[in-house]
Amino acid sequence: MMKRVRVYVYGLVQGVFYRANAQKEAERLRVTGYVRNLPDGRVEALIEGEDLCVDKMISWCEVGPKYSRVDKVEVITEQYKGEFKDFSIT
Repeated sequence: MMKRVRVYVYGLVQGVFYRANAQKEAERLRVTGYVRNLPDGRVEALIEGEDLCVDKMISWCEVGPKYSRVDKVEVITEQYKGEFKDFSIT
């Protein structure tokens, strides 16, 4: 089954290669969507793909890359749309 989630990541997640590493992990897991910095210091990711792969990507978001510090992750399930061909940094 296919799934779509919007993820908000709080903590030290900008300026630590969070987005670049998220893109690599998304490509490895074969999920699509995007990741971007928000003006308030959070990172937002929109993720689509197979249930298990999306869940693994959420788990990765909860930890993040080496130099990040994830304090909180908010996950919002949305209706799957299949609108992305890849996972991009915006």
